[in-house]
Amino acid sequence: MNRGFYVILAAQFFSALADNALLFAAIALLKELSAPDWHIPLLQQFFIFSYIALAPFVGPFADSMPKGRVMLISNTIKIVGCLAMLAGMQPLYAYAIVGLGAAAYSPAKYGILTEYLPPAQLVKANSWMEGATVAAIVLGAVVGGLLISPTLIGSALKSWQLAGWVTVPEFAIVIILALYLVAAWINLYIPRLNIDHRTPKKNPAFLLYDFWHAFKLLWKDPLGQVSLAVTTLFWGVGATLRLVVLAWAAFNLKFDLAHATQLTAMTAVGIAVGAGVAGKWVKLEESVRVLPAGIALGAIVISMIFVTDWRIAMVLMFAIGALSGFFVVPLNALLQHRGHLLMGAGHSIAIQNFNENIGILVLLGAYTFMVGHGVHIHWVIVSFGVFISLAMTVIWRRHRDDEVH
Repeated sequence: MNRGFYVILAAQFFSALADNALLFAAIALLKELSAPDWHIPLLQQFFIFSYIALAPFVGPFADSMPKGRVMLISNTIKIVGCLAMLAGMQPLYAYAIVGLGAAAYSPAKYGILTEYLPPAQLVKANSWMEGATVAAIVLGAVVGGLLISPTLIGSALKSWQLAGWVTVPEFAIVIILALYLVAAWINLYIPRLNIDHRTPKKNPAFLLYDFWHAFKLLWKDPLGQVSLAVTTLFWGVGATLRLVVLAWAAFNLKFDLAHATQLTAMTAVGIAVGAGVAGKWVKLEESVRVLPAGIALGAIVISMIFVTDWRIAMVLMFAIGALSGFFVVPLNALLQHRGHLLMGAGHSIAIQNFNENIGILVLLGAYTFMVGHGVHIHWVIVSFGVFISLAMTVIWRRHRDDEVH
């Protein structure tokens, strides 16, 4: 891996760090505004709506210019969302603006890997990228938890005589804004590559047709189909479990929000380890062999309901993360490779995001419904654990049947 790759990695790290810290700051802001509990999962739904609504357009946008420039523009949109939140815009709407930037950012950050590196290095590059993203999730949870701590930051604001001027969540958002500015600065140094797979037409009707054609092409490809199904399931479950863990930690472990964020950080550490193992031992052509790890993941999730000791909880969160990272990184790399060959990096990542975020929207919707109707957190956990194992079993058996035929 050369210097240019590490510049891409650093840009992704700081942008993802800000994204993850901002989630907790936005949750704290909602609580400060006395918003109902069901607004918290709704927050992420507002964020990911842009991924779905703009999917036909962000892929061609990412392929229309050097991807470093796309990443810079996207970070600028995230900065606008932070400023809107500080200016008093309803947190759900301001976070939706940040989601708009993230939707445009994603096809560029992953698409540039397939343009910049040979196929033989894609699993390794994805493990590095996943590791950087997970490190950002870990630090984002830690930083976010510290920045919204009434004891730590509240006391600091009083000692700085700022308590009457800025609230704890607002101060957190100011710090996060600085992280986005750092990411934008690094974007300026990303290697400039030749434009690949430029879209021949730019009118919306053609882009919708082109997206639908590429969507069908990727789902009909046997390897594209299995990798797309698994990554869609993974991100849908992962985004929902992050909120489930916060509620579970409050009920089973009696943790407050600031301490519960540390558990999500431990899951992220596990993902980094699992991703590293996959990057070292799993070859691109053997990616589908990791599917049984996803089946085991569901059983481990169910075991959360029996845990009341924080030390066991930390080990469990690490195990969940490690299995997740081990099975999703090779399949993510396989999906990028197939998509790049079939239609272009930006297009394929946009389709991946479209599917993954529909998964997130549906599962977050299910969780929001459960919370709104008072379903006990243990039943929520069991439901998601069973769903993970059953879905992964269906995907695995279908792929085996396709190989036989």
